Amino acid sequence: MSVEPNLSTKDLRAVIALSQTRSFGQAALQVHLSQSALSALIARVESQVGARLFERTTRAVELTDTGQIFITHAQELLRNTQRALRAVSDSVLLKTGSVTVAALPSLAASLVPKVFANFLRLHPAVRLSLIDTLSGPAFDLVRDGKVDFALTAADPKQEDLAYEQLTTDEFLLICPEGHSLCSRPSPIALEDTLDYPHVSMSGSASVRQYIDADVLSKGLRFTPVFEVDHIATIGALVSEGLGISALPETAISLLKAERLAYIPLSAPGIQRPLGIVTRRHVSPSLAAQELSQMLKTSLSMLLKR
Repeated sequence: MSVEPNLSTKDLRAVIALSQTRSFGQAALQVHLSQSALSALIARVESQVGARLFERTTRAVELTDTGQIFITHAQELLRNTQRALRAVSDSVLLKTGSVTVAALPSLAASLVPKVFANFLRLHPAVRLSLIDTLSGPAFDLVRDGKVDFALTAADPKQEDLAYEQLTTDEFLLICPEGHSLCSRPSPIALEDTLDYPHVSMSGSASVRQYIDADVLSKGLRFTPVFEVDHIATIGALVSEGLGISALPETAISLLKAERLAYIPLSAPGIQRPLGIVTRRHVSPSLAAQELSQMLKTSLSMLLKR
């Protein structure tokens, strides 16, 4: 009864090295063996497979036809082994890894918690961290490697980072119920509301930056009577009749204040691109990749409903 060959990855690497260098001396250096040890290894492999893999002369080492067939399959075996090891490593990371995400406050308080909960049901041992922050700091956190990625608005000044747009956040006008704007035909142009007192975010917020850019493009200035840092505060101020506000849909979904009316802005309106920011040329962990994909899917669906 024939004995089935028992070859290790070390054996396969040695045979491949010899086939590539055509030199026992160079191949021995690559696989960290002496020439005599490499020669004995090749002889043992040939004995196990029952065929000569190399023709040896005083001047060169050449693959036989059988050797060429062996090399093709040996390379595939090594690739499969490497893939298997990577799969095991990835599986371990999904059991013990960690992912840190930065997100706009409107997303951190709406979309992200639901996705985190779904992810942790699948991978309960992965530690998740969330930093809710404005778009400017979010880019800095990605750049400094303090987060794996960020969910935020686009910023053309951040070209050193990779930005993948996933959806667009449409701005609406909010005002107290019974406000005079509610009786006007909609949609309404934002510039036609500037005589009314406005409530808005501070200048560092992407919400405010998109409003400023839109108004400036029409040769006007945006001067809100209240500048605040929290969406809930805007809703409360508007609800009490202290002003009106333009906010994107994701932010409006967080408003808990009552007695509010929502009016669409006339075309082209204001759109805030939303997407994922990562560092260029840095491969994320498997856990970060999977969480990122779940967030992408949810974000893409969020504003299509």
